[in-house]
Formats: sequence, C-alpha cells, structure tokens
Amino acid sequence: MRRRLLSSMLLVAVIAVLLLGVPLSVLVARMTNDEAAEELRAEATRLLVGVEYALSRQQAIGADHLAKNYPDRYIQVFFRGHPPVVVGTPPPEGRELVEEARSENGYIRISRDSAQVEREVQTRLVLIIALAVVALGVAVWLATVTSRRLSLPLQELTKIAERLGSGDARPSRHRSGIPEVDLVAEVLDRSALRISDLLAREREFATDASHQLRTPLTGLTMRLEEIVASADRPEVVREEGEAAIVQVERLTAVIDELLAAARRQRHAQAEPIEIDEIVQQQIIEWEPTFRRAQRSLVLTGDRGLRALGTPGGLSQVLATLLENSLKHGAGTLRIHTMSNERSVVIEVSDEGPGIPDNLGQKIFERNVSGAGGTGLGLTLARALVAADGGRLELVRRRPATFAVFLRHVHDLEKERHRVVSGPA
Repeated sequence: MRRRLLSSMLLVAVIAVLLLGVPLSVLVARMTNDEAAEELRAEATRLLVGVEYALSRQQAIGADHLAKNYPDRYIQVFFRGHPPVVVGTPPPEGRELVEEARSENGYIRISRDSAQVEREVQTRLVLIIALAVVALGVAVWLATVTSRRLSLPLQELTKIAERLGSGDARPSRHRSGIPEVDLVAEVLDRSALRISDLLAREREFATDASHQLRTPLTGLTMRLEEIVASADRPEVVREEGEAAIVQVERLTAVIDELLAAARRQRHAQAEPIEIDEIVQQQIIEWEPTFRRAQRSLVLTGDRGLRALGTPGGLSQVLATLLENSLKHGAGTLRIHTMSNERSVVIEVSDEGPGIPDNLGQKIFERNVSGAGGTGLGLTLARALVAADGGRLELVRRRPATFAVFLRHVHDLEKERHRVVSGPA
C-alpha cells in the first residue's frame, strides 16, 4: 500500500508539473520575444525623436554617439535632404530582429541578433526546469512522508487485529493523529475491552463451575465408598444409595444454578424456601464425614422458618461453610437458625482456632485463602447469597462464626404490592 500511495502521489505531482510547466515555458518564450521586440520598438522611437530634434537645431547626426548609446545594434537612419547614416554590424541572415520608426521626414530601422534573445529564452527555460525538478523533489519528499504517516498507523491497526484474532485482547492506546485511523483504533480498543471482559467472564465461570461441582462430587464419592464398604449390609447400602441419589440431584441443581448465574437470572428465581429442609439435608450429607473425623454436628434455634432464596444456592453455601469447617475448624459444629425483624439468619460456627488477624474480611476476596485452599469457596458462597438478595458475613473471628442473612417471605409480597400499587 505504501508503494501505491507513493507512486500515485508522484504521478499526480508529475502531471501537475507538466500541466503548469509546459504552458509556462511557452508563455515565457513568447513573452521574452515580445519584450525584445518591444524594446527594439522603443529604442527606434526614442532614436527617431532624438534625430529629428538634432536636425531641427541644425546639428549633425553623430554615428559614434549612436554606436556608443546603442551597442550591439544595427541602426539605419534615412531622412530627406540628409545622407543615410549606418551604425553597427548587420546581424546574420535569418537571425534578424528588426523594428522601424517613421515620421514625415524619414524613418529609422534598428535590428539586433535574435541569438541573444534565444539565449535569454533558454536561460529562463532552464530556470523553469530547475524549479520543476525542485518541485518534484519536494513532491517526492512529501509523498514519502505522507505515505509513511498513513501506512504506519494502518500497519499498527493490522497488528492490533492480529492480536485480537490470536486471543490477545489488550487494547492499544497508540494514536496517529489521523482522525479516520484513530476512529478505527478506538473501535478496535473498545472491541478488545469487550473481548477481554468476555474472556474473563468465561474463565471465571469455568473456575467457579469447577469449584462448585467439586463439593457435591466429593460427597457423592464418599457415599459410594460407604456403599462399597457396606456391601454385606443391605440397610446401609439402601441408606447410602438414597443419600447418593440426593447428591446427584444436588449436583444437577448446582449445574442449573451455575448456568442461571452465567445468564444473570438467579435473582429473578428467588422463591420461598423451607430452611429446615435444606439444613437437615446438609446435616444428613455431612454427618458421616464429620463422624469419621470424630466431630459432631448440632442443630439449634428456631424451627419452621421460611425465607426467600434458591434451594440449590443455599445448599451450596451451607456445604461450603461445612467443608471449610471440616478442613480448618475443630470440635463441634453448630448450625443455629433464628429470625429477627429484618432477616432470617443461619449461623455456622465451630470450636476451632478461628480466622487469622491478617485475613479478617479479606477471607471473602477472590483467591484469598488462609490454609492453601483455592480461595474461591467463600467468594462464590457470598455471590450466591447476594444473588438471592441476602448476604454472607463473618460475625465473629474466634471461634469462626459465619452468618447467612436471608430475606423474609413477606418481603416478596411487599415488592409485588409496591410494583402494582399506585393510580391506574
């Protein structure tokens, strides 16, 4: 492209120089000849006036005086009653440039060699050609600079497009100063930001999905291990098989929750749920694991509570808190449910060492872990609760106590009433 731009601009410059230079050369040659003829005509008229004045005063015409005042001229003076006067050397045949001036008493003929005029024309044409060459040189320089200025930004845009195509969505802040090219660069930068955001969301979703699916799969694995270990005890096999089915159903619910979260639809799916059912389900699932760790699960508080949420989301949140307590806590794990004027609260606490001082509320930040974990569990748990309109908080560091605050069921009725209330 740079070569095409350069050749196109040079072609335009050459055409412009020819269109201006050729007529200018013809005009200069004609003007030079006309100037030479006008000069001879003026000299002849001036000489005629001078000779008539001299004759009127009875003065002789001095040939030496004429030769001194009009060098390189061939002058012929003819007046009645006076001998002809000839001054100078006649120009070569075929190269005469002649002008005359006449009066009633005589006339004067003056001529010069046209070779001198031709040399003057050539000098001026050489000057015009030199100016044309300089103009072409300037045109070449401008074409080179312009083509480089246009091609380099386009090459930069090509590199940006190639990076986008290869998955590198970094925006480029480079601007060339050319409005049209900069507009394309801004559009590519905005596209890069959108692609980067989409890629980040895809990676985050993949990470979240892998973490969220790991817990139910772990529980399912434990149930299957119990089935294998109790192959000679049908009642245990039945019990563990039913628990495994529950785990599979929970795994399916987790997948649905992840897909809903990816589509940003979870908040619209919040509905009244029975807190006791979900808490009892988690106790049934995790009690064998805690028993093998020589720890116990205790449920206290109010019964029959209902709140707004999604069963899969709350189950996943409680499973995350129980798993964290199993890994990092100690002693009896207590799940306490209660209700106040603002929220339905589920507290999960144990008798372990608690949360280190250097973590505090940072425990909910992504990729923050105090004991070699993934740093995603509590982050995702808080996001799941927030999606249902609630919140997950660390209410006490030692011993570690987490509280899930859910909205009351009557809040949904208030929202519906608020939507439909008002004048029709």
